[in-house]
Amino acid sequence: MQWDAAIDAYAAHLTDVRRLAPATVRAYRGDLRDLARMAERVGALGPADADLEVLREWLWRATQRGDARSTLARRTASARAFFGWAQECGLIGTDPTPRLVAPRRARTLPAVATADGLRAALDDLKAEAAGADPITLRDHAMLEMLYGSAIRVSELTGLDIDDLDRPRRTTLVRGKGSKERMVPFGVPAEEAVNAYLSESRPALLARGGGGSVGGALFLGARGARITPRAVYTVVAARIAPVLGVATVGPHALRHSAATHLLDGGADLRSVQEMLGHASLGTTQIYTHVSTERLTAAYRLAHPRA
Repeated sequence: MQWDAAIDAYAAHLTDVRRLAPATVRAYRGDLRDLARMAERVGALGPADADLEVLREWLWRATQRGDARSTLARRTASARAFFGWAQECGLIGTDPTPRLVAPRRARTLPAVATADGLRAALDDLKAEAAGADPITLRDHAMLEMLYGSAIRVSELTGLDIDDLDRPRRTTLVRGKGSKERMVPFGVPAEEAVNAYLSESRPALLARGGGGSVGGALFLGARGARITPRAVYTVVAARIAPVLGVATVGPHALRHSAATHLLDGGADLRSVQEMLGHASLGTTQIYTHVSTERLTAAYRLAHPRA
C-alpha cells in the first residue's frame, strides 16, 4: 500500500475507532504526509519501504529546518503510533520505530497574567461594552467565559445556548475525544453572557439574515457560529498588553485561570476536573507556575531573601 492510502486508512482509524479530536487527527495526518513526501524522495514509496534510516533522515531534516523540540517529539510519537498500527494491520512486516529516539522535550511554563491585571482588563472591557456595539458586548462575554471557566477555545466556540445552566452558573462542555464535563463559571461571566444574549446575539443573528445557526452561543460578525481564529484575534487585542507580549492566544486565559485557582487554595484534583485533563501530571505544571510566582514574590519582598 502506498503512503496516501495508508495515511487515509489510519486517519479513519483515529476518527472512527479511537475517536480522537479532529485537530489531533489533522496533526497526525500532517506529520505523516511530511514523512511520506520525504520518504518518496529517497525511494520509499510506501510504509513497507520505510526503515529506521529513513525515519532518522526525516527527523534530521526537521532539525535542520529549525523545528522545535516539541514538534520533533510529536512527530516521533506520530510515526511510532502509525507504524504500530500498520504492523497490526499487516501492512508492514517489521515496525522500524522501536529504536527511533525522540528528542527530549524542553519543559516550558505557560504564560500567566496576574489576577489584578486581568481584573482591570476585563473591568475596562465591561465599561466599554456598556451601551456599545454588539461585537464589544460579545467580546466581553467570551473573555469572561474563557477566564471564568478555564475552557479551551474549541470548547468555547462549540458551546450552544442550551449547554448553559444559568441559574446554577454551569455549562456542559465537550472536550477532547468528545468527552463531556460540567464546568462552573462566575458571576461576572454570567452577567456578561446575559447582556450578550439579550442585547448582542439577536443583532449578530440578524446580520446573517436570520438563517439557522443551530443553537450556537457565540456568533461571528456575519451571524454564523464564531471560529477559533476570530477568538484568537479578540484575545490578542485585549489580553496581550496585560502579559506584555506581542501575541497571545486564548490558552493564556486558561493557564491564568488554573494558576489563580491553585493560588487561591483549590485542590489539584478539582482543577484537573475543571480543565478536563486526563492525567493529573498535566495539571501539575500549574503548581510549578504557582511556586515560581511565590518564589519571585519572596525574593522581592522578604528582607532576608
